Amino acid sequence: MERLKPRTLSGFMELLPAPQTQMRRIMAVLRETYSRYGFTPLDTPVIEAAEVLLAKGGGETEKQIYRFTKGDADLALRFDLTVPLAKYVALHYNELAFPFRRYQIGKVYRGERAQRGRFREFYQADIDIIGDGKLDIANEAEIPSIIYSIFTKLGLTRFQIRVNNRKILNGFYAMQGLSEKSGDIMRTVDKLDKIGAEKVRACLLDEPLSLTAGQADEIMRFIAISGTNAEVLSALESYRGRSELFDAGVDELSTVARYLGAFGVPEENFAVDLTIARGLDYYTGTVYETTLLDHPEIGSVCSGGRYDNLAEYYTDRQLPGVGISIGLTRLFYVLSEQKLLNDALPTAPADILVLPMTDDLSPAVTLSTALRAAGIRTQLYCEAKKFKAKMSYADKLGVPYVALLGEDEIAAGKVAVKDMRSGEQALCTTDEAIARIREGVAALESGKIILG
Repeated sequence: MERLKPRTLSGFMELLPAPQTQMRRIMAVLRETYSRYGFTPLDTPVIEAAEVLLAKGGGETEKQIYRFTKGDADLALRFDLTVPLAKYVALHYNELAFPFRRYQIGKVYRGERAQRGRFREFYQADIDIIGDGKLDIANEAEIPSIIYSIFTKLGLTRFQIRVNNRKILNGFYAMQGLSEKSGDIMRTVDKLDKIGAEKVRACLLDEPLSLTAGQADEIMRFIAISGTNAEVLSALESYRGRSELFDAGVDELSTVARYLGAFGVPEENFAVDLTIARGLDYYTGTVYETTLLDHPEIGSVCSGGRYDNLAEYYTDRQLPGVGISIGLTRLFYVLSEQKLLNDALPTAPADILVLPMTDDLSPAVTLSTALRAAGIRTQLYCEAKKFKAKMSYADKLGVPYVALLGEDEIAAGKVAVKDMRSGEQALCTTDEAIARIREGVAALESGKIILG
């Protein structure tokens, strides 16, 4: 029989056990934090009717979607978690309490060209708060406070949540008589970090935008407004009175900045940044991007914002919302590549490996059962191998402790517990072994996940 060469498709991440444990540890922090803020977990189907997923699609979305037929059903794999959320809320509206707060961590699929750091199958970690008719501005400040809480818990300190408001941008371009070109202008301004101010100005003057020198200069002056958050907000006041939309955006941004302090977010971790636009046709209010200050090349690692009507393609009800999305697979890839994951944290599937040294496995089974009942992750080695092979297995797993149970230990009613890191070995009762392992594992788990 001809053997097939095993391979993983390009653009699909497949992790070995140790990094998979690191990924799961990050997911655990996300789930714990989201739950602490009162978000309910949600899991929507990976496969949906193509017409449901593409209700507001077309263009690039339709080109990238994985679509197939089964019988006479036209089906597709979800390409984000927002469209399935919109369908879910519209479908279950009468059964939900609003504001509806959900989190979801799940895989999505996009048939784009696979390249370094970009995947065709990847995890997204989303939270959204959906209102019924209205949604208070305080929610737009709570979202970045959750970002701050997550990143701090993971071990990061030098990160910045950059905040803006789309009403300010749309109002500003309306003042300049550039509403029709505002989308293209914002896409150009979005390249500021990559190509610099001089080239951005040149792009504004060139076709297809073809702005006048005066218009380009006014835009460059506006996006160059910087300083402390209070200084930026003060500078925006000079534009007041020329656009109701602009004024509303300034009021909202000022409120978000004020509430962020009340939510406990230090000013060094958030900045009012007038260059942030996000999702040009989707977001309508506050928008966010989060960057790692020591790794600007990574780009935004968490982004999102306020939108007016989540489920407009499925219901007539007005369902405004605010949310963020973390591209978890890409973030994990970049953190691994930059050596920012803490490899000192344990990644073994068990805290202790029980090694029977007698033919009768009953004492080892009893010990393993007692350890598991005490909440200790325990693996029982049942194979009839030599001692060297057993210890080699323990080394390869990376378990922090090994329990050796031979005739002498059984006769004494004790177990030899070996610390695989220090090499220290002690003869313990079962209760002493439990206490020793708990203390040691707690110390190993005390480090931060990411080396900030």
